[in-house]
Amino acid sequence: MALLQVIILLAVVLGLAFVQVPVILWTIVVAATLLVISIFGHLNIFFLVCCWLLFAAAAIFANHKTLRRRYFTRRIIEVMSQRMPTISNTEREAIEAGNVWWEKDLFRGRPEWKKLLAIPKPKLSSEEQHFIDNEVNTLCSMVDDWQIINQDRDLPENVWNYLKQQRFFGMAIPKEYGGRGFSALGHSTAILKIATRSVSAAVNTMVPNSLGPGELLVHYGTKEQKEYYLPRLAKGEEIPCFALTGPEAGSDAGSITDTGIVCRGNYQGEEIIGIRLNWDKRYITLAPVATVLGVAFRLYDPEKLLNKKTDLGITLCLIPTSEAGVEIGNRHLPLHLAFMNGPTRGKDVFVPLDWIIGGVEMAGQGWRMLMECLSIGRSISLPALSTACGKLTYRATGAYARLRRQFNTSIANFEGVEEALGDIAGSTYLLEACRMMTAGAVDLQIKPAIASAIAKYNMTELGRKVVDHAMDIHGGHGIQVGPRNFLAHAYIAIPVCITVEGANILTRNLIIFGQGAIRCHPYILQEVELFAAPDSTEKTKKLDGLLLSHIGYIISNFARNLCYGLTGGKLIHSPISGPIARCYRQLTRMSAALALLSDMVMLILGGNLKRKERISARLGDMLSQLYLASAVLKYYQDHDQPADDVEYVKWCVDKCLANIQVACDELLHNFPIPALGKLFRWIIFPFGTAYKRPTDALYHKIVRTMLEPSSFRERLTKYIYLSPDSNDAVQRIETAFQKAPQAELIWKKFQIALRNGTLPKVASFEDQVRSALKADVLTDDEAVALTEFDALRREVIKVDEFSFDLNSIVS
Repeated sequence: MALLQVIILLAVVLGLAFVQVPVILWTIVVAATLLVISIFGHLNIFFLVCCWLLFAAAAIFANHKTLRRRYFTRRIIEVMSQRMPTISNTEREAIEAGNVWWEKDLFRGRPEWKKLLAIPKPKLSSEEQHFIDNEVNTLCSMVDDWQIINQDRDLPENVWNYLKQQRFFGMAIPKEYGGRGFSALGHSTAILKIATRSVSAAVNTMVPNSLGPGELLVHYGTKEQKEYYLPRLAKGEEIPCFALTGPEAGSDAGSITDTGIVCRGNYQGEEIIGIRLNWDKRYITLAPVATVLGVAFRLYDPEKLLNKKTDLGITLCLIPTSEAGVEIGNRHLPLHLAFMNGPTRGKDVFVPLDWIIGGVEMAGQGWRMLMECLSIGRSISLPALSTACGKLTYRATGAYARLRRQFNTSIANFEGVEEALGDIAGSTYLLEACRMMTAGAVDLQIKPAIASAIAKYNMTELGRKVVDHAMDIHGGHGIQVGPRNFLAHAYIAIPVCITVEGANILTRNLIIFGQGAIRCHPYILQEVELFAAPDSTEKTKKLDGLLLSHIGYIISNFARNLCYGLTGGKLIHSPISGPIARCYRQLTRMSAALALLSDMVMLILGGNLKRKERISARLGDMLSQLYLASAVLKYYQDHDQPADDVEYVKWCVDKCLANIQVACDELLHNFPIPALGKLFRWIIFPFGTAYKRPTDALYHKIVRTMLEPSSFRERLTKYIYLSPDSNDAVQRIETAFQKAPQAELIWKKFQIALRNGTLPKVASFEDQVRSALKADVLTDDEAVALTEFDALRREVIKVDEFSFDLNSIVS
């Protein structure tokens, strides 16, 4: 009975903490429970006294504001004011840029799944679908990627003209300014399809629609700037580029050394107040051919001509490249790809003040503008390129693995190859799900700062992995470059995706959790600001309320993790029933773990967390994997939970949970206080490792679907470009793949006859087929079909060869 009473008392305390009830209600219920146990129970008097003393201390702390503020809050202010990180102006602008979305629910440990599932399914408009089916298809048919990269080193003139005429550069520009006014999903899908044909063409197309003058003007431009530039950009009359990166300002773009000085000068024969600019930029896409240049610089006003402070901050200007002092034209050669990329410099370029994007009022607001637009670009362009890699390898490498034989069997039947194919298959499903959800967020008028960083980092890394796996499967066929090799240019391009718009090392180690912790946490940002504020009674009062709520939040997460760990998460509510319900439960469990561990790490390390990048990265990995798995569940729900998808959903979620397990294990193994790391390991995983990689059986199931012509294969690889040209590398594989099921039935008959001695083993394939005809092993039609299929299969596995001096490469 005594044990039962202790269990009841603990259950009441933990249960109230679990649901995070108001303080007064917690006090009344716990007091009543203790009173009943004291009167009617059989507990040891010493134990009861200890329980009452603990309760009294907690109740006084929680309910007596005056005592708490005097003896707790003020002392916490003294300590934490020294430990809390200060937020620089640059960091503040980055933090305030964009919005938080679904990632906030995941970070706080309480994902409202019904809210996510209720978001409308992202869809293309009929106009966007028509454009992708027609204009994008036509563009792809005009592009020969081998010729572009190895001969022309540029898009052909007719392709540039087509891009301009069909307003490819105006996809993101509103219709009122002559653009196409496409949604983020429409923009993403167009880039995806182009990228399956040519990464170089895709990059040249996506940059004017991503972070650049067009997008900046749409969001921040003055009426005059919009009316002049946007129609010209939409029609391709102006080619834009945006210059941010310089020799001393790469990932740390806030350290820009390029300057603009507000001064008086002569412009078009008239003395005006303007800006004298000097810059040195590199890695600027489209710079060699740009006619209008957006440039980021630090603006100074030493004479205070604008009646403001001397250092106005980062500012953005729009400058015609024909202006005196502007230097463009030289090219970089990014991994031998053919998209336009190069340096730009400016020496004493004097421009009017109204060339500032947004006008004089936006002077010094450039960093915020960039951060907000960057969150949109990260959500569209790079995820589209990564998904293109997935779709291309899923369709073509899967087919190639079925067609390629070693040891007289398809290489897809080898378990090692099957494992690589499984990673391609599952990752492609995950890529498409994440692309759809993240682009969909932008179309909901959200600027997903953290979700976009998650998508950029994780999707480009997945793109790298699927292409690496495809190269392993193709073997020698993958490393011999030439028109027959559809993988080489994608493989070469992957580091470009990894590097641009925030290098992946920076994004993982600093941005995802660094911004996520500040933006998504219910209390941290307010606490940091208050700790940095001057001392006052009002500050103490506000902090006191925040700290009490924060303590309740921590205790609640502690109780939730303890309960979830002991029950294995099996009692967590799921918004759906069936085989996928477990996925929701386990993701909720790990979301609660992230909430608890994040708080503990921030409490222990304070401002030092900025320098503990590996700890930040592992917490960011947990948040990333929760987001990716959520995208998979949303994609599955949006497509009406098709039975064909169940094994893919299980694979993706199992993979994400296994990655969370690894990140959590590494975090706890390297916890700032080792003893606490062991304690939290027991709380979160009381029975040891909870999640493992997808099983071999699950790998086998998802690979089978990529090796057979099916509606699922068509849906998952939708928007890949398939050329009608029978000599195209991907089309050649696809043609052979479609004929494989029938041909393989004939092949089996043929092989049985070879094994039982009916046909001669030492003979050419043609002689063996003739022997099979004579022996009635094959009919005339079967012999023709088998011969044609074998010839086609041999064409598939053939590689390019060139003259000894390699001159034929460019001939």
